Amino acid sequence: MSEHKPRSWYPETLAIHAGRRPDPTTGAVMAPLHLSTTYLRDGAAQPVAGYSYSRDGHPNSHTVEATLAALDAGADACVFSSGVAAAQAVFETLPRGSRVVATADSYYGTRRQLDDLAARGWLEPEYVDTSDTDAVARALERPTALVWIETPSNPMLRIADLAAIAKLTAPRGTRLACDGTLATPIGQQPLALGADLVVHSATKYLGGHSDLLGGVVVSRVADDAAAAIRERRSVAGAMLAPFDCWLLARSLATLPWRVRAQCDSALRIATALEGHPALRAVIYPGLAAHPGHARACVQMRTFGAMISLRVAAGRTAALAMTGHLELFATATSLGGVESLVEHRASIEGPNTATPDDLLRLSVGLEHPDDLLADLHAALEAVA
Repeated sequence: MSEHKPRSWYPETLAIHAGRRPDPTTGAVMAPLHLSTTYLRDGAAQPVAGYSYSRDGHPNSHTVEATLAALDAGADACVFSSGVAAAQAVFETLPRGSRVVATADSYYGTRRQLDDLAARGWLEPEYVDTSDTDAVARALERPTALVWIETPSNPMLRIADLAAIAKLTAPRGTRLACDGTLATPIGQQPLALGADLVVHSATKYLGGHSDLLGGVVVSRVADDAAAAIRERRSVAGAMLAPFDCWLLARSLATLPWRVRAQCDSALRIATALEGHPALRAVIYPGLAAHPGHARACVQMRTFGAMISLRVAAGRTAALAMTGHLELFATATSLGGVESLVEHRASIEGPNTATPDDLLRLSVGLEHPDDLLADLHAALEAVA
């Protein structure tokens, strides 16, 4: 049986079948775990089965990359040891001195990377509100190698117009990359909207169980730039290990169902909390009051499973609220089956731009009524 080559399958089918085939040796329906670090070569010193050393690629990375490329409607996918490693590879393949326009309220780790590269004279970043397309256009008046969009942004959940920005970057020869971690391939298709690259922290929804670190860069075209990203992975030794690839492949099979359930719960929770007297704001793209709602309705298939709450009584009350929550664990990360809460300003440190009254919720797979009851009780305790 040959490896599946999808045409127009639904995401539920892609997540299970794209890039997979029964093991030709044993007939096992599920791909086995290959732990070998090195592979045989023939008399001419050529790999006998296409693999030479696991730092450059192995059967488990091949399988999961095919699935990820199909889910994001891309031509090439390259997995990494973390989401940060994936983003770093994109930045480090740019020529020295390149200018990068990036989302101002990007994940703080991304800003840390860009600022570090700037301090070493490698890149020149400029941070703009990328939910304002006119602001992006003004930033592109100067030659720019890359526009890095995070939409929804983390943690303010601002929505950038990817199609409109792609119309600005393409004629200039500027590459457009989107961090799609919060939206997932189920909720948004950046490559179909004109992006050149989409980057995910696979640690989050793609892995989905808070038990693996990983990242991926999916390229719209399998071109020299995509090959350079793959080469950067090899040089940096940032390959995702076989067991983590195996775990990721297993998790992707349920990704569409998990994400849709989490998004449905998040919309229900955000709607129920909107207007709560103990909250200054409920930030969620699925609410009509969200400034990016109309754009999200066009661009996104789901509104995501992240909610940001601004507590009316301020920082002290926001921090206290986390201690009153029973089902939302206070922990860093997002996208797992369990619900999490985090006071982002504390995590990001003294230079954060995140309001200090903001709590970021990652809605898991618990029943939404139980999560709502937990939030209502905690809000009552700090009101």
